[in-house]
Amino acid sequence: MSNYNKSVEQLTLEYGVDKSIGLSKSDADTRSIKFGRNEFAQKKKESILKLILHPLLEISAIILMIAAVLSFIEAFMVLPRDFISPIVILSIITVNCVLSVTQQLGAEKALDALSKLNAPQCHVIREGVKLLIDTVLLVPGDIIVLKTGDLVPADARVIDCTEFLVDESSLTGESEPIKKSSDVLDIVDAPLGDQKNMLFSGCLIAGGNAKALVLSTGMNTEIGKIAKYLSQTKKRKTPLQVRLDKLARVVCGIAILAALCMLALGIAQKQNGWHLSLMVITLAVAAVPETLAIIVTLILIQGIKVMASKKALVRKLPSVETLGSTSVICSDKTGTLTQNKMTVTRIWRYGDEIASDEDSLNENQIEFLQKFLLCTNATVQKKEDGTDTVLGDPTESALIRLALKKQIDVKDLKAKFKRVAEIPFSSSRKMMTVVVKTQDDKYLVLTKGAFDRIPYSINYVEQRKHMDTVHDTFTGDALRVIALATRTLDSVPSKSQLKDIERELVFEGFVGIIDPPRPEVRKSIALAKNAGIRTIMITGDHASTATAIARDLGIIAHKEGVISGQELHKMTDDELYNSVEFYSVYARVSPEDKIRIVQAWQKLGAVVSMTGDGVNDAPALKAADVGVAMGVTGTEVAKSASDMVLLDDKFSTIVEAVAEGRNIFANIRKAIYFLIACNLSEIFIMLFGVLLFRQTDNNGNVIWWLPVTPVMLLLVNVLGDGVPGLALCKERSDSRIMKRKPFNRSESFFGGGLLQAIIQQSLAFTIVGLLAYYIGSKNQPGVGDNHKIGQTMTFLVLGWTSIIHVLTVRSRKSVFKKGFKGNRQLLISVVAMLLLFVAFVVIPGLNSSLHMTANLGIKNWLITIGLSILPIIVSEYSKFWDNYRYNNDEKNRVEQRKIA
Repeated sequence: MSNYNKSVEQLTLEYGVDKSIGLSKSDADTRSIKFGRNEFAQKKKESILKLILHPLLEISAIILMIAAVLSFIEAFMVLPRDFISPIVILSIITVNCVLSVTQQLGAEKALDALSKLNAPQCHVIREGVKLLIDTVLLVPGDIIVLKTGDLVPADARVIDCTEFLVDESSLTGESEPIKKSSDVLDIVDAPLGDQKNMLFSGCLIAGGNAKALVLSTGMNTEIGKIAKYLSQTKKRKTPLQVRLDKLARVVCGIAILAALCMLALGIAQKQNGWHLSLMVITLAVAAVPETLAIIVTLILIQGIKVMASKKALVRKLPSVETLGSTSVICSDKTGTLTQNKMTVTRIWRYGDEIASDEDSLNENQIEFLQKFLLCTNATVQKKEDGTDTVLGDPTESALIRLALKKQIDVKDLKAKFKRVAEIPFSSSRKMMTVVVKTQDDKYLVLTKGAFDRIPYSINYVEQRKHMDTVHDTFTGDALRVIALATRTLDSVPSKSQLKDIERELVFEGFVGIIDPPRPEVRKSIALAKNAGIRTIMITGDHASTATAIARDLGIIAHKEGVISGQELHKMTDDELYNSVEFYSVYARVSPEDKIRIVQAWQKLGAVVSMTGDGVNDAPALKAADVGVAMGVTGTEVAKSASDMVLLDDKFSTIVEAVAEGRNIFANIRKAIYFLIACNLSEIFIMLFGVLLFRQTDNNGNVIWWLPVTPVMLLLVNVLGDGVPGLALCKERSDSRIMKRKPFNRSESFFGGGLLQAIIQQSLAFTIVGLLAYYIGSKNQPGVGDNHKIGQTMTFLVLGWTSIIHVLTVRSRKSVFKKGFKGNRQLLISVVAMLLLFVAFVVIPGLNSSLHMTANLGIKNWLITIGLSILPIIVSEYSKFWDNYRYNNDEKNRVEQRKIA
């Protein structure tokens, strides 16, 4: 037997408490030891040491650390001692580690936010005295006293109450406050929303007052169960994390393969051990894109800033890019797709034509509306800024807002027609009646409510068919229909006569009320559809209302693809998986249903974004690839379980965030194209360099001449690649980015022709780099300064081509057609790095410490410049033909559409 099936007497006996006296202090202390404090269990946080170890255990970091160790050993063993290389490598590792730890320390704190939901203090009766105590001190068996505006501090059973209303929307999704009572329920397996004698932690008291018996505290409450779920559920890796893991494996695989080739060659040719270790270090440095992690992080941070300016607050860094891969948006209806503000959109006074809220009303229609207003309890109050705010029942508030729109003075109207009696609304009668005194000393009975519940005069039997037709027209468009009927009395009715006045009423007409769609949503859904993104509506509302809104917004064409929660419950997970693509509207669903819907789409390979605002939405937000919480109406629990918070609760903001996510993905691809092409060319230069530029000494030993040193490669990777690469975070993609399908979860960074472009540019960089060493050393590296000149020229060519390469990766357009408007930083960084590389060569002392020479001669300087611009010419030629083919294909598609 559940607690809601038990009487108050049974429960007080079971919990060992007198409902009028409460617990004693000693009993409360004993129970506190037994049950613990009324708070959520705190998840053990990772130590700083563990946070530091995470980035250090990545494969790329391990390769760099091995290179640093070998480099240090070589610096100690070989004269002259040179610590520049190991220090630079360690600096790169340190910077990446610091960035990673900083991001981890700012990660989600869902359980902390959950604890904030509980009211900090509450009133409790102990030893017959009403006390104000901290909610964490509550124990099962406590008697609590609640009033309007309080948050329920623990799960409890109502003992007695007066006009007690509780807003449970944060837990159940039910938008209307629930009227509570102390009556025993005789139903079995009642859902939370139907447990009318139970109170749940974190819910708001909307009206009245009550006394209740605490049954569960802390993690044993309904919110506590959700907290436990959140603490135990691990988030799936984001598509970005999966792709970066794959990229790291590819890069490290190339590094290991290159190192093995180098070792095999070295051993075969009996190379000196330390000389061979230097080669391996150089290859490791060449293979690892040291600045990739920093650049990707900055791209994500820049995306967060842009999204924040568009009212989307991103809480978790990788989620910024995940938005770009979103293929399904599961959205709440109320407040996200709609305005969360009940609005009168249609008026029908019997005998007149149907009017909309935008039409000018005639005198009869104004009088009809005024009668409706007299039968309301909602009020108008002035805010501090002077604007009007409406307080009261959502339906009545809609009537008041229409009155304000039509410039009807509600306060003056109610002053003229004094209310003398009232029969309150009840869910069983589905109507409300008031009696007001008219100007001619008569008494007007006004009854508003459900059309089929009002007792009309017999005179309306013949007209009923027409009334039904109009009613069905309203309901067919998902309008909530409120009817009004009146009757005139000569004298004020006594209390005993009140029950008899609701009869022989004269039908006045209808108003149609709905929570209307947000004006910008239809366009946003169309934009999402054009981008290959499916919009799914999930709501606790009725199927007819959900269908009408979905049809109006373009989510569905007619009534196809609509399923109710009841039908969904009957489906197995396999059945849902096989049919989930057919449904676009889910009505009257539970929180568990939302998780099932998310997981079914994920099984199909979709990247799912889920919106939510209540405590009950937290598990689904956690399960989704991108959980989106409402910033205005959302609870702290929902916000903490989410990846992104909408500061304006608008669906259009999600679509804008998706567009920014795609821009971020595009920028990360640009960064990878930029860095990997450069790193691959460095590997090729080292491997082919030792094969092409080797000599045999007088003893028959093979001497390998490295085209560049490890320090030179680090300078190219960190400065030539890194600094211009940082500016890529501010690049903006063109509007076509929202005209392509979403990136598949398993789609590689190298798709869409990027791999071919990387290979093409890598080969171009390799050829010009090897040519630079060949020309500089005159193919005689062992003679005089030839080797140093060759290395200097190779360093300049590698550095300059890398720097200029950033201009190539920005767009498919020619570099001469892509301006720098909006990204001046890129132009400045390119010019600055080109000059800095010249400075490395020409500044005395600096060049010698880097094993370079300034004695190149004008001829070699000109050759270096010429070789550095060759790769961009190759790229421009390739872009020209790609764009030519694309334009021709587009032209043919246009012609075919014209013919069709």
